[in-house]
Amino acid sequence: MELDERKRKILLAVIRNYLETGEPVGSRTISKYTDLNLSPATIRNEMADLEEMGYIQQPHTSAGRIPTDQGYRFYVDAVMQEKEKEVVELKEMLLERQDKMETLLKQVAKVVAQNTQYAAMISAPQTHRNKVKFVQLSRVNAGQILAVIVVEGNVIKNNILNVTEELSDENLLKLNILLNTHLNGLSLEEINLGIIAAMKQQAGIHGDIIGEVIDAVGEAFKADEDLEIYTSGTNNIFRYPELSDNGKASELVGAFEEKQQLESLVQETMANEAGTGIQVYIGDEAPVQGMKDCSVVTATYELGEGMRGTIGIVGPKRMDYDKVIGTLRTLQTKLDELYKID
Repeated sequence: MELDERKRKILLAVIRNYLETGEPVGSRTISKYTDLNLSPATIRNEMADLEEMGYIQQPHTSAGRIPTDQGYRFYVDAVMQEKEKEVVELKEMLLERQDKMETLLKQVAKVVAQNTQYAAMISAPQTHRNKVKFVQLSRVNAGQILAVIVVEGNVIKNNILNVTEELSDENLLKLNILLNTHLNGLSLEEINLGIIAAMKQQAGIHGDIIGEVIDAVGEAFKADEDLEIYTSGTNNIFRYPELSDNGKASELVGAFEEKQQLESLVQETMANEAGTGIQVYIGDEAPVQGMKDCSVVTATYELGEGMRGTIGIVGPKRMDYDKVIGTLRTLQTKLDELYKID
């Protein structure tokens, strides 16, 4: 059932009030909070309908209402359609370009955690799903050649290949033309057995070199396989009573400290890049077991030439979604701009 305008306004008022106070919200509070000019009795009836529809719930008898996961989902979807907000602190911080990416990413995680007062994470950009830009073979000595593999993101992999006999300049030229003609612009998945077989056939007696170059290409794509994830603000978890009991807090802190569980969050975000690039996981929607009592908001950022990473903010379900989404929007833009500057 779709919500009419009255129910929509009452639901948004309940959620916003609960986000601010952390306390169940009653009909009398809503009668003062909205511009509907409705009596508490009318609002009680509407809230009863919203409860029956699964958007709010009553934690205790005679208490007010709090949002359910379905209610949070409605609120988040509404927020996503609203005007984006820029965060001045992040703007100023990210305009100061850092020499080292690691320093920058650690700084970003720290600023996000300070700005939102939630836990934050950011993954280093990954390039292993990108395409071959260039392959260059050159002679080292009579028994060795150097294979230089360049993939998008300007990841470079150098491999020394052993050869049984010295290759002439003409043969090296032919192999370079062969390799670049067939491989340029292809991803690892696109370099299939048919392409490899055709290249080996054209290379003739030098077919074994083609096989070694293909192996080197694979290594270049896997150069960043060990995912680096930087975190900050884990202690912010203890600011929120609903997350600070021993079991929930230790599980959530463990997820941040071990980092392994965060990899599934990164992969989930990278696989869902359609639309805004921002993903919101509420409660059981979270791909990380230790975050099932939280809300998790993630975004994909890009540093040019397909180098992509993930930013994540983890907090209670009553997090300030407006601010979090605005922060991630600004951060996406600033990271993109930062690394497009020569």
